[in-house]
Amino acid sequence: MAPALALRQDHALADGEALPTRDEVLARYRHLREISRRHNSAMMELAPISAALQQARRLGLAEGRTFVLDSIDDMNYVWDLVIHTAPPGRSRAIDRYARSVRFAPGSDEAIVLDAMCKARFAVILAKEHHPSAGLLVTDLFRQTDLWLVDEGLEISLPPGAAIATRYFAPDRFVMAMGVVMPFDADLLADVVAAVPQLGRKPTTEAIEDRRLAEAVYRQGIAAGANENARYNGGDDEADEL
Repeated sequence: MAPALALRQDHALADGEALPTRDEVLARYRHLREISRRHNSAMMELAPISAALQQARRLGLAEGRTFVLDSIDDMNYVWDLVIHTAPPGRSRAIDRYARSVRFAPGSDEAIVLDAMCKARFAVILAKEHHPSAGLLVTDLFRQTDLWLVDEGLEISLPPGAAIATRYFAPDRFVMAMGVVMPFDADLLADVVAAVPQLGRKPTTEAIEDRRLAEAVYRQGIAAGANENARYNGGDDEADEL
């Protein structure tokens, strides 16, 4: 699953388009972030605790009916998978939630929910700071350059560092869903060893396989990589999921 080098642009400014100010970007980001938090809270209320326990056991974060956590932030990995993935033939919690609510077409609530339903699990590489706010990053598996706005990651993710996360695109920029796992070659090797069938797939197929996110979280937790995943210094991302 070695990522190719040729990159295309996505969710970036068009040539000649005026840069928004930092205050403008952050105001929009914080507004959209608050909406996404409300959506996530509602989804978590709809998801049965039995689903969370089952997923936690698969990640090594529960024994029987008891969660076993080093940090409450580790529940972010559980809720990410409960909300955004489902076994074949089953619907995702986020899709069930989307069918149960109604928002005015074109409203920010509707735009954010639609973007969240299309969220992508990814391994992203930080490149540099964006001239306005946030970071310019590369989605390595999809060979895509992105403008990521996230106050916590902007502060704590240095150029050249890679993380596994899930992002959505409610505006010209993308936003992280609130789950982060530091990612490197050792973790990739652990994931391929744990789920060898993913290593035989093209990268564009492997990254869309629900088992990849689970394997990244499980292997990262087992290796202790999640202990360095507290990138939420700017806006309490870990509270979102």
